[in-house]
Amino acid sequence: MMLWLCARSLRSCQVITTCIHLVITQAKKTLEREWLSEVSNIPLQQSVADLGVAYKNFFDSLKGKRKGKRLGSPKFKKKTNQQSARFRIGGFSIKGDEVYLAKIGNVKPIWSRVLPSAPTSVTVIKDCEDRYFLSFVVEIEPVQTDAKNQSLGIDLGIKTFAVMSNGEKAESPDYSKLDRKIRKLQKKLAGQPKGSKRRNKTRIQIAKLHNKIADTRKDFLHKLSTKVVSENQAIILEDLNVSGMVKNRKLARAISLQGWREFRTLCEAKSQKFGRVFHVISRWEPTSQICSECGYKWGKLGLKVRAVQCLNCGTEHDRDENAAKNINKVGTGHCHDSKRTQREGIATAKVVRTSTDDKT
Repeated sequence: MMLWLCARSLRSCQVITTCIHLVITQAKKTLEREWLSEVSNIPLQQSVADLGVAYKNFFDSLKGKRKGKRLGSPKFKKKTNQQSARFRIGGFSIKGDEVYLAKIGNVKPIWSRVLPSAPTSVTVIKDCEDRYFLSFVVEIEPVQTDAKNQSLGIDLGIKTFAVMSNGEKAESPDYSKLDRKIRKLQKKLAGQPKGSKRRNKTRIQIAKLHNKIADTRKDFLHKLSTKVVSENQAIILEDLNVSGMVKNRKLARAISLQGWREFRTLCEAKSQKFGRVFHVISRWEPTSQICSECGYKWGKLGLKVRAVQCLNCGTEHDRDENAAKNINKVGTGHCHDSKRTQREGIATAKVVRTSTDDKT
């Protein structure tokens, strides 16, 4: 509480950091906090630095210096949530297949890959399922490979995760069975008393299912993003308003399971690694309202409409594939001039197929 009042009055992250450094030093001398001396001082210093960044972002958000949604004040992590400890150079070393951590000892992890260079820091992560991971920060050199295609536009969706401008489609894994199990266990958890062994057992079961979904999604997104980036020189995505979409209570859960933002982040990072061009077009581009062949604008379509025929050129389009082609054209700067053709109170497109037709 005293730190909070100090932060509110001084509004200085440097003062907060200095105060906490002193608090940690003094706390080690007390009986209640003497266990702080049993661990390395490096993770303690890193946690203080992270807290300083959190307060800086919080105050910048209050003053309007930080873009986006207003942030809340920093809060303590729960013991049952994910925990982490970061070690810098001097607090760890790698000896063969083992990793030495200061005041912990040698740890022999299962290596997922060979480190490309000497790491500058390592983070020990414990997730909700009580699994432990080591995450290293290393420098990598850009990989120079030839791309098969010049550019690729991608339209993201729910049933079909990604529709490419070249006609390819990527189906999302089915999370529905695991999601139903999570809902059932969450109802069971709500009726169990806090602090009981049964509640903790149920919590771990829920964490395992969440991790299974997250691992399946991460594996799918990594494989897809690697394929997309390695085969194309330019990758174009649409800037989706995910925070606005999840306000639709009927689609919120399905949208949250897809991982659109994670896919965008992976594509952007891998584009830098492979020397590719990554571009995100505006969310206001009418990609689903324009014919990708002639540029005729037929206007908004309902979500149930999955195929449409342009009455100007007669081309029949799959809705998502047409949007992907338009995303590709806008991203590469070769989009049609949609202003030259406007609706004048007449039908501009013929609905060919709706989502209800697919079920019959």
